[in-house]
Amino acid sequence: MNLWQMVRSFTTDPGKLPGERMTFDEYVGLLSAFSFGGNGYSGGVQQTLVGGDEAVERSGESFAGLVQSAYAANGVVFACMLARQMAFSSVRFQWQTLNNGRPSKMFGTKSLEVLERPWVGGTTQDLLTRVINDADLAGSSYSYLSTPLARLGGDGGQEIVRLRPDWVQVALVPRMVRGSQVGWRRVGYIYAEGGFGYAGDRDTVAFTTSEVAQFTPVLDPLASWRGMSWLTPVIREIQADHQMTRHKAKFFENGATPNMVVKYPVGVPRDEILKLAKLLEVEHGGVENAYRTMHFGGGADVTVVGANMEQVTFKELSGVGETRIAAAARVSPVIVGLSEGLQGSALNAGNYGQARRQFADGTCHPMWQGVSGSFEPLLGPRPGTSGTRLWYDTREVPFLREDEKDAASIQQMEANTIRTLLDAGYTADSVREAVEASDWGLLKHSGMFSVQLQTPGAASAPPASADPAPVASPEGQPA
Repeated sequence: MNLWQMVRSFTTDPGKLPGERMTFDEYVGLLSAFSFGGNGYSGGVQQTLVGGDEAVERSGESFAGLVQSAYAANGVVFACMLARQMAFSSVRFQWQTLNNGRPSKMFGTKSLEVLERPWVGGTTQDLLTRVINDADLAGSSYSYLSTPLARLGGDGGQEIVRLRPDWVQVALVPRMVRGSQVGWRRVGYIYAEGGFGYAGDRDTVAFTTSEVAQFTPVLDPLASWRGMSWLTPVIREIQADHQMTRHKAKFFENGATPNMVVKYPVGVPRDEILKLAKLLEVEHGGVENAYRTMHFGGGADVTVVGANMEQVTFKELSGVGETRIAAAARVSPVIVGLSEGLQGSALNAGNYGQARRQFADGTCHPMWQGVSGSFEPLLGPRPGTSGTRLWYDTREVPFLREDEKDAASIQQMEANTIRTLLDAGYTADSVREAVEASDWGLLKHSGMFSVQLQTPGAASAPPASADPAPVASPEGQPA
């Protein structure tokens, strides 16, 4: 039995209950068939996709490390991720019809309830916050649509379960073209609670692609389906920021003063020097003793070495690193509130507006499009005709109100254009098509001009007679 058959068997085997999944023994038996480069593997996680009949891609290998050393320990990373979370989680999902391939009206159906209430007490904002959090740290997020089993305190409907990304493997099989392999095809997901490095008594679950929504904002170029965290390229910047924070802390711990060298005259006993060094540390070490006057006897000479905060341009160095981290997150320092975004012309209202628009257009909208496409297969058949898609509704997002104002201005200009073209005699259908496509070549003239749309050279109607028609009397004679 190959991987695809194994992944499907857990849903089609009549001997298994709904929701029952592959056991660990079945999973080990599945992995025992893996072969890469002539070498067999059993019970392991393989990432190299060279040869063999089946393979898996592991996601989020550095997930726990990034959570502990970056998200939870670095203020700049936390601020950037929080800005992304607040904006990304503010939309709602709606169905959208496509009219001749162009987006049209939005509407809701009962199938969207699982996205509006993904679990008991959860909202769409809670769901999207978890999704973007996992995607930022692991490169991909995985959301499982559970079977309609009864929920504790709920209505017994479906719910969405977050799969920790570093406990998920993407199941792949070769894509065969004309008898040869051309890439890899995704056929499912394998999940192990607690990870795959634990003892073999843990249950392992297999899912089909229709049960799991995988959201991957940034693809890993070395993998077929795995994503890459935006933190990966700026690991060194994060480490440098940690070191700067430690440097600043040490600067204040040591009395907020530069390093010093104390010189003693020749012949001073070593014990005396140690006593004076200990006294110096007690009397002048630490922040509490900063800026106190120092007194030395016995010819001791104090010399300052090193540099202070201003001399090493600490603020400039720190600001450059912060900006690079924000650039990788695709968030402007103005939006996050970093040091380089809070000085000079960056504080102008116009600059903030441009930064907000760049963040919305270049970061948020592409991610919203991606997450909409990821969750659409979980909702079953699309309502109405095939010209329908799952989309995001930004009409209630405060962050995008300026965009709504701009959209209203554009619609007003389009309405004026339509009115002008209709008054000029162009047909209504051609005017609508030309404005929608921004192609004046689609305009068709009706042959009529002015607001009356009269045919050129048409004769005017004959004037009415000045004499009224005679009225017949009751006897049939003219009155």
